[in-house]
Amino acid sequence: MARNSCILVLASVLLASIASICASAAIFNPISDAHRSAALEFFSPSDGSFGSLEETYEALRTFEVLGIEKEPIIRTSVCASVADTLSSTSSALKDLFQALRVNRILKCELNDKAFAGIVTRLKDSVNAANSLLDFYHSIGGLMLIKDQTSEVDAHLGDADRIFRSIKALSQSDGRWRYSSNNPESSTYAAGIALETLAGVVSLASSEIDHSLVATLKNDIMKLFDGVERYDDGACYFDEKFVDAHGHQDPLSASSSVVRGITAFATATGESLNLPGDKILGLAKFFLGIEIPGSAKDLYHQIDALACLENSRVSVPLILSLPATVLSVSRKDQLEVRVNTVLGFAAPPLSVKLKQIFSSGSKDASVVNQELKFDPERAVHVLEILPENVDVGKYIFSFEISLQDPEHKKRYMTGGRTKVPVYITGVIEVNNAEIAVLDSDIGSIELQKKLDLSGENDVALSANHLQKLKLSFQLNTPLGHTFKPHQVFLKLRHESGVEHIFVVGNSGKKFEIILDFLGLVEKFFYLSGKYDIQLTVGDSVMENSFLRPLGHVELDLPDAPEKATRPPPQPIDPYSRYGPKAEITHIFRAPEKRPPRELSLAFSGLVLLPFFGFLAGLLRLRANLKNFPRSTVPATFAILFHLGIASVLLLYALFWFKLDLFTTLKALGFLGIFLMFVGHRTLSHLASVSAKLKSA
Repeated sequence: MARNSCILVLASVLLASIASICASAAIFNPISDAHRSAALEFFSPSDGSFGSLEETYEALRTFEVLGIEKEPIIRTSVCASVADTLSSTSSALKDLFQALRVNRILKCELNDKAFAGIVTRLKDSVNAANSLLDFYHSIGGLMLIKDQTSEVDAHLGDADRIFRSIKALSQSDGRWRYSSNNPESSTYAAGIALETLAGVVSLASSEIDHSLVATLKNDIMKLFDGVERYDDGACYFDEKFVDAHGHQDPLSASSSVVRGITAFATATGESLNLPGDKILGLAKFFLGIEIPGSAKDLYHQIDALACLENSRVSVPLILSLPATVLSVSRKDQLEVRVNTVLGFAAPPLSVKLKQIFSSGSKDASVVNQELKFDPERAVHVLEILPENVDVGKYIFSFEISLQDPEHKKRYMTGGRTKVPVYITGVIEVNNAEIAVLDSDIGSIELQKKLDLSGENDVALSANHLQKLKLSFQLNTPLGHTFKPHQVFLKLRHESGVEHIFVVGNSGKKFEIILDFLGLVEKFFYLSGKYDIQLTVGDSVMENSFLRPLGHVELDLPDAPEKATRPPPQPIDPYSRYGPKAEITHIFRAPEKRPPRELSLAFSGLVLLPFFGFLAGLLRLRANLKNFPRSTVPATFAILFHLGIASVLLLYALFWFKLDLFTTLKALGFLGIFLMFVGHRTLSHLASVSAKLKSA
């Protein structure tokens, strides 16, 4: 129980410290090779295809953003599917839209006549649309055709009316409805609507009424007023609406909104004046997911980050640390990288270390030190840590400053970035002593020095009227007192019963005194040898150890009749299911056998009556007239006699070589064979006998 309680207390302390750090700071890393490996694993073509056209586009779009070459492998089969879908008059609007999206990436060989027929159908669908998805697929298809060919006119003549028809589905909070018949609003639908309206602006044959664009910009601001935020600065859009399309999680909803606002900003060419911290928070949300658990989630993540990378809104810059664990003993250097969300190089900038917060303290030390930029490795380096940084957990606050004023309009740094950093080091263990004290006056009966960095094997003895004292000091590389998370002293009886004690600290010294008089019941009055083991450990302590110190012989009084007995010790599974002791068996010596010549002579005497029987048959002129003379009956008769001879041979083999099971198996097959040929032989003899009697 003591051991379990210590572990629970330690776990709660560790979780509390980690939670306090993570609540205020977090590490966000740009897209890396791990995402490319995940994409190759999630999007694996089967028979030259990724599945449906929608799944194919998601795979190709993910590969396109990550720079993975996969087109030649699936190009033939996918282009054939695209051509069939676009040429079919029965294809749904969604299928046409997905086929055109796939064709934008693969650039399949399609003629302009095919596009002309599709444009007419899509324009008719726009005029007859009564739901947001119909508008989205029709206008999105026209946008794709406009980008893929200049020979077909995909422009919309009545763009203002279409814009107002779509805008009528908006809600006061910035969210949108899927249709006028559905009163429920959706964040995911808002992203689709913004992307659709961006297409209307791009396809308009004349300029859209500016008041409509201004109203929509106001709706976007309302939508961003409802963004959710984590403690680490990550922002996301939640989705509570559930319809026939299923529930959209925060990842898909946030990705839809990002696609919508970036498409609308690109189409209008105007600034949306969105809060920069929320744009950076969305980037942190997507990056904080790290590697998603499904192919669709990976597509939403990568596509949204690609939109932020190339948007006219704001391009977020991500500060990351290649290593968040630094050793003061090895004099590690602090390195900082600043990249775009997709991992590309950032514009010229400087990084300053502004403040350092110690774990568990609200006070911060002001540093204001600029990091040196290494152009070869594209990292900012802090060569020497500040003097007041010792072993422990810290939060480093960095500030990014862009050098070009024009870049400040395009890139978003988000002010100060807080990152958790762990400073480790080798802890010095000094003045380690173990002693046996007299219980009355506390005088030292026996005292020995310990070398906690090496091997120890002290031998102590004590009775229930004495005490055991252990003390030592822990110092950091800078000479400060170090307080680790784990300091345990364990005494293990030779019967397997263990007792664990937490070693407390008083000032600069760790010390524990075990009064055996008060522990006799806890020790179950068990006298004998107790092994002593000390555990000292911490996540920032490079030389954590679990070290045996020796043993102590305890002489405790006899247990009273009603004393608590020690708990049964768990049985070692290796002793129960492990290898057993080898069993040695001496077989009985074989009995003496007769000489070989005598055995052969006896075998000859046994066979002699058989040969005599054959000779007697010849001598007595045995009647063989009933032996069949026709070919088929004679064959069965010969096989019957051969079968009987085989049975006799099998008996002989059983006697000399075969075992019982093999013999019975062979005898079973021979018995079936004999029954068949014997029945045919006897049937022939019976028919011959019946003919003779009738004659």
